[in-house]
Amino acid sequence: MKIKFTKMQGLGNDYIFINCFNQDLQNIDIPDLAKKMSNRHFGIGSDGLVLIMPSKTTDAKMRIFNTDGSEAQMCGNAIRCMAKYLYDKNIVKKQNTNIETLSGIKKIQIIMKEKEKFTAKVNMGKPIIDAKKIPAIFNKEKIIDEVISVNDEIKVNITCVSMGNPHCIVFVDDVNFVAFDRFGNLLENHKMFPERTNVEFVNVVDASQIQMRVWERGVGQTLACGTGACASVVACVLNNKTNRNIDVILKGGILNINWDEKDNCVYMTGPAEFVFEGEWNL
Repeated sequence: MKIKFTKMQGLGNDYIFINCFNQDLQNIDIPDLAKKMSNRHFGIGSDGLVLIMPSKTTDAKMRIFNTDGSEAQMCGNAIRCMAKYLYDKNIVKKQNTNIETLSGIKKIQIIMKEKEKFTAKVNMGKPIIDAKKIPAIFNKEKIIDEVISVNDEIKVNITCVSMGNPHCIVFVDDVNFVAFDRFGNLLENHKMFPERTNVEFVNVVDASQIQMRVWERGVGQTLACGTGACASVVACVLNNKTNRNIDVILKGGILNINWDEKDNCVYMTGPAEFVFEGEWNL
């Protein structure tokens, strides 16, 4: 059996997309397929696998699987790529698209500008800062600039936010510090996070700009993370460090994030690009 796929990327956060409108994967072990296809040495190589599926309530449904086979609730860079796929492949030929995800329905506005890269603005919804709903086990209702012990030896100040998936934000002076991988892994698997967590290390440049590096749950270090950028901006505002509309500088590029004061929703604007298409032999 051959599976047709498309590889796409948003700021270097790359995913393999499979169109399930015209391909049946019902009898296939998707978590295992995600691990094999995402392998950068023996597979195609990606930060995960995305299924583009029909939906009974919206234009399409997105299911996303990490490189370790675990299913994620949401991915900001992947959903922009999916919006581009739906538009360019004439599956959903309109400027405003609704996509069903495990973290709810996301509304995407396609911004078409001549001689510029495809850009999409996504309503990522309202941030969740209630510890129980993130979920995080803590003795307070909110986790904003709270000190925790990492590996029973090091104290770290963290702020926790959910954008449909959990995020733990740590403010640092240098986002490229040597212990990035070690602390990313330790915080992802910290006992206070029953579903593990994504980890963002953030350096505030000024009131309208931050630098961010991400350790994604089930993946490891990636070049960008849309939900992580959103969560980081929310954390910055909660800690009185920035404005509500700022540019997030990631390894793969820049995302504009706006936490709207009127509707309390977080809006993410950024690019999406095709990389290549092919067939995978089972």
